Amino acid sequence: MSQVSVKTKNRLSSRIQDIKPSGIRRFFDLASSMDNIISLGVGEPDFTTPWNIREASISSMERGFTAYSANAGVLELRQEITKYMDQRFEVDYDPETEVLVTVGASEAIDIGCRAILDPGDEVIIVEPGFVSYAPLVSMAGGVPVSVGTKIEDDFKVSAEQIRAVLTEKTKALMISFPNNPTGAVMLKEDLQEIATLAEEHDLIVFSDEIYAELSYDHKHVSFAALDGMKERTILISGFSKAFAMTGWRLGFVMAPPDLLAAMLKLHQYSLMCAPTMAQYGALEALKSGMDDVERMTQSYKQRRGFFVESFAEMGLACHMPGGAFYAFPSIKATGLSSEEFAEKLLYEEHVAVVPGDIFGAGGEGHIRCSYATSMENLQEATKRMNRFVSKYL
Repeated sequence: MSQVSVKTKNRLSSRIQDIKPSGIRRFFDLASSMDNIISLGVGEPDFTTPWNIREASISSMERGFTAYSANAGVLELRQEITKYMDQRFEVDYDPETEVLVTVGASEAIDIGCRAILDPGDEVIIVEPGFVSYAPLVSMAGGVPVSVGTKIEDDFKVSAEQIRAVLTEKTKALMISFPNNPTGAVMLKEDLQEIATLAEEHDLIVFSDEIYAELSYDHKHVSFAALDGMKERTILISGFSKAFAMTGWRLGFVMAPPDLLAAMLKLHQYSLMCAPTMAQYGALEALKSGMDDVERMTQSYKQRRGFFVESFAEMGLACHMPGGAFYAFPSIKATGLSSEEFAEKLLYEEHVAVVPGDIFGAGGEGHIRCSYATSMENLQEATKRMNRFVSKYL
């Protein structure tokens, strides 16, 4: 049988072809193929989800709660989310019209971008920042515009920096504090200047507050709690980090009714609803899980102090993270790029970290190290890293 040559069009969207795979996953995959690796790379708690949360999810299955929930999520969970956010962060939302339970915080960012962006709309992204922000803006047809932060400013962003990149096409601003990867936090007075600018220029603000509970030295301030900001904020959070529920893939988004309704349409057509059993676990987390959150947070805080002190002893500058569970030391003194440092450290000392440049502007010359692992692992990892760094300093 003769073969016929068929000429076909490009099968992939040009928009998707232009997006690079996650740099975090590349290093994770490398590390997983090697022996005796200590991984400081993946951003998830080292704690198992507390038993009462797991038990509530199991019980929901035993009681037959295995069907779809409402598209926006189980109403009782949405009510509990609004109560939790009001009590902890002083933001007041309507559980029926302003809250949507999502498949992780990442889905919330995705549908938020797709709900508000037209082709060519610009979104200012504060970097270093979570690796998904810019790709999700691009996939929604928007144009990501980065604003870099620096270690000498404790990785805070100023209203002046944001103002400098505003154009007539700017539609939104994306911020995340406590920050991944730097651990930076913003105080109320810092955020208020940005709020004033957002109002002046009619910006929608994405505020990713997934690490809000992991704030060590200051009470977390929600951007939506600032005067006049609830009406222009897409507040994103979830259960992964504070409640040690990464694999449950459960987040939520809170927004004004018009924005929430648009996101709900996207959620309805693409995912229907978040997993019902996970929602009942999350409900239990909010009702009785705060003692566990406090216990885990205090453990991270203890590790934070050890970790930052260890970098100082190595001769690497490292700002004290105010939240999350990452340190973001500068490795510029070694003369290596972020990529070179991470690869050499992995192969020579079997310690996995993430190159800072994959987190965007300002990340080059740094590495992200998660201290969401045991103290024993941190002690051994810093011992190996000190041995590695000493060859270059």
